[in-house]
Amino acid sequence: MGHQGGRGERRISAVFLGIAAVMAVTGWAVWTGYSTSAGLAVFLFVTSAWIVSLCLHEYAHARTALHGGDLSVGAKGYLTLNPLKYTHALLSIVLPVLFVILGGIGLPGGAVFIERDRIQGRWKHSLISAAGPLTNVAFAVVCTAPFWLDALDGVPLEFRFALAFLALLQVSAAILNFLPVPGLDGYGVIEPWLSHRVRREMAPLAQFGLIAVFALLWIPEVNTFFFDVVRGLLSALGVPDLDTYCGRELYRFWQDADGVCALPRS
Repeated sequence: MGHQGGRGERRISAVFLGIAAVMAVTGWAVWTGYSTSAGLAVFLFVTSAWIVSLCLHEYAHARTALHGGDLSVGAKGYLTLNPLKYTHALLSIVLPVLFVILGGIGLPGGAVFIERDRIQGRWKHSLISAAGPLTNVAFAVVCTAPFWLDALDGVPLEFRFALAFLALLQVSAAILNFLPVPGLDGYGVIEPWLSHRVRREMAPLAQFGLIAVFALLWIPEVNTFFFDVVRGLLSALGVPDLDTYCGRELYRFWQDADGVCALPRS
């Protein structure tokens, strides 16, 4: 396929716009109580918002790489925000959504392929890796803003719960992404500063990094510690435990709702 002009390579894809539209419509449905099933509306809103954040995460990597010197990202379609253009659409979108449904955890997805040999300078390499999780941090700030700005007056409970759960996903994704584990962005940040020998020895482990992290999270003690850290950060941002808990309960609309979350609170 021939190299298209720059504008076509950067045009926002219809796929992304469709996902963003689902987020907007279902967010409106949660806010207004328009949906017959609040749980289903919350599920669709949080899932579509999570996919939007995954697309922006990968876009941030690609955009930073473009400015760093990898001009190939445009031809690969990475600047269109189309999740189907990623190296592994399954890894980038389906698995992270599955992890949210199964465990209520924001596990990072897979990847845009950056041609690292086109990029000069260690700082540029580190910044490219950091750009993705920093997007999750930005998303977390936006989701928690109504809480720490004390701006929740008039916000419907269901929407408040949905925002709290979405914030939990973004905070957990940012923490996991910044872990210095081969295959994750945190390792990508420090890798340029390691010796050639260490990098060579670590390279084969990259494909197992995400699986290893997920396996570790199945260990109850590790899981408890991890979520204590996440809850501590959310609490510092003014998000109560009960809100994230009820957000997760609402999200799992196929399960019987917990009575605690059905009670109106002052």
